[in-house]
Amino acid sequence: MAVAKTIHAMIRVRDEARSVNFYEKAFGLTVADRLDFPEFTLVYMSNSESAFELELTINKGRTEPYDLGDGYGHLAVLVDDLDAEHARFEAEGLAPRKLVEFAPAGEVVGRFFFVADPDGYQIEVLARSGRFK
Repeated sequence: MAVAKTIHAMIRVRDEARSVNFYEKAFGLTVADRLDFPEFTLVYMSNSESAFELELTINKGRTEPYDLGDGYGHLAVLVDDLDAEHARFEAEGLAPRKLVEFAPAGEVVGRFFFVADPDGYQIEVLARSGRFK
């Protein structure tokens, strides 16, 4: 069996500038590439922490919000200092949800908070610990 390398995840967004600004401010992602086509634009964002990219797809002329339905879960990112990042998100006006300690059987599996991007996509911000490295 061949080994696959994950390279990107794609989400559809309505406002390129607003989304790029959010991902830069929230996660330090910058535009690695931008491919413009007659009907849509693809923007690839990444940072030095990982080769994995977030692909923003902007369908030209789209004005109504996308229906995220009940199939989308979330993207996840790791940070070294979860409490400091939560405070920074609050200071930046990014509206993070509350900090959570996930310990279903009494042992902490992970600490995290969620934040929504401008199109409503949920992003889980996890503390770098345990299985999350």
